[in-house]
Amino acid sequence: MIELQDLRKVYENGQVALNGVSASFKGRVTSIIGRNGAGKTTMMRILSTQLIPTSGSATINGMDIFHEQGRIRRSLVSIPQEGRPIGLLTPLEHLKIYLAARGMSFKDASEAASYALKKLELWEFRNRPTDTLSGGMKRKLFVAMAIAANAETVFLDEPTTGLDPVSRLEVWSAIKELSSEVLLTTHYMEEALALSDEVVFMDNGMIIKKGKIAELLSDFEGKIRVESTQPVHGWTRIGNTYISYADTDSASEYVRKGYSVKQVTLEDLFVRYGVQLE
Repeated sequence: MIELQDLRKVYENGQVALNGVSASFKGRVTSIIGRNGAGKTTMMRILSTQLIPTSGSATINGMDIFHEQGRIRRSLVSIPQEGRPIGLLTPLEHLKIYLAARGMSFKDASEAASYALKKLELWEFRNRPTDTLSGGMKRKLFVAMAIAANAETVFLDEPTTGLDPVSRLEVWSAIKELSSEVLLTTHYMEEALALSDEVVFMDNGMIIKKGKIAELLSDFEGKIRVESTQPVHGWTRIGNTYISYADTDSASEYVRKGYSVKQVTLEDLFVRYGVQLE
């Protein structure tokens, strides 16, 4: 379990990245969703003890982020969005060195590395320098490191950014098989839907909505999404598109009027709880 109490982070330039966040995350996989600058990455960095908060407190499985940093670091794996591999090392070397540094025996590190590389379809590239691999493969290498470590807690900051659809499915499959508690950030609504037990929406450094997907989608029960390329008073504007929600039985009426009608998805939670608060 991850618990946050009035967590705040204000940078030297006065930017408020976290504005008194209090929450507990109990799901096996919890997805943090929000626009760029919402505070997602800052929260992940604080929880992984890479960044000191301005005030507040947090614990991970009962361990305090201020006073038990060593224990926390041994119990978790954090894969940052901006992580870059060492170009001269091969994928197999990356994993073996990383796992050995975490305290695994050479034999266990070799077995865990082989399993993770095969799981993410990187085995045939295991002996190539990573600077010869594609950007997507490099990203999968970091996910493989998280899988191989088999830590209690795994933080994944946008783990599938830049991956093709097949590679993304491979990563999803691997995440589903983890026995770890996983906290991930993502901009892909289908990713959150496919993986999450719980979804957390952030905006302007605050948590504005959290819960199980079914509970959150119940807000839209019996509703459809209606879109227009022309301004409509009272509708939400996103770029050049205007969005509203209406009863399902009125769908044919909106179609006759020339509007686009779509089924409600998890993306609509992002619209309602993210964009509308701008």
